[in-house]
Amino acid sequence: MNNEKKNRLAVRIAGVELKNPVMTASGTFGSGAEYSEFVDLNKLGGITTKGVANVPWQGNPVPRVAEVYGGMLNAIGLQNPGIDVFCKRDIPFLQQFDTVKMINVCGHTTEEYVAVVERLAEEPVDLLEINISCPNVKEGGIAFGTDPKAVEAITRAVKEKAKQPVIMKLSPNVADIGEMARAAEAGGADGISLINTLTGMKIDINRRSFVLANKTGGMSGPAVKPIAVRMVWQAAQAVKLPIIGMGGIATAEDALEFILAGATAVSVGTANFINPTATLEIVRGLEEYLDKYSISDINELIGAVR
Repeated sequence: MNNEKKNRLAVRIAGVELKNPVMTASGTFGSGAEYSEFVDLNKLGGITTKGVANVPWQGNPVPRVAEVYGGMLNAIGLQNPGIDVFCKRDIPFLQQFDTVKMINVCGHTTEEYVAVVERLAEEPVDLLEINISCPNVKEGGIAFGTDPKAVEAITRAVKEKAKQPVIMKLSPNVADIGEMARAAEAGGADGISLINTLTGMKIDINRRSFVLANKTGGMSGPAVKPIAVRMVWQAAQAVKLPIIGMGGIATAEDALEFILAGATAVSVGTANFINPTATLEIVRGLEEYLDKYSISDINELIGAVR
């Protein structure tokens, strides 16, 4: 990639410059180590890590992944080794690469989120993505992200302690995504990312039982893309915050839909499982699109469809 093309693909999220708008989606790329054999991580706009909590989480019982038409269901349950192992093992690995590092943070209570954010305050990471689809144990297990008052409150609490810009990851399992975006903005968010997975289910008709031990799981993949594009567009109409769009992105054409709808950057998730080099192919496809239409700066495309 020459300097001209590199510069015309550059975007900014909350004051942080990405060399291009292509990132990875949390939970689908680990912390980059397992993909580094296939992908030059230096060519990505950013890496979003798997969710990390204040203590290790074991996740849900197996089976917890199922293929479905047009995508997949997962009920991993945010299994992770905890923030101490993450800081010792994963952050040093990421530091080898010239790309933006966004850490996905999860928790069961406000205090758990804040503990991780405080631990990351002095670490060499660029952005924090706060996964508010986690169950709020103090409110009977209802996800933080389905109640606008809870979205505003958790955003404000995290912002008070965060040293890096805060990106709130919104749940699509709501009636009005614009209301949730406005709540995150009111709480002081520096940006938002969406969509997280849609709640789905698969039943084995021969065994007459649920395929996932958890019964329900998060639906991702190509089938969710039209819903995700619609929600990104609605969120872009509702707030002035930069948006990272995701949901079924597998090609440059998919990524461009999100950008035209209002996303400043995009995250590639399920496609990584099918095609480990999908992210790099999308970067090349964006360059080709700019060439085809003689566009000098990809920022001209952000929110161009109104």
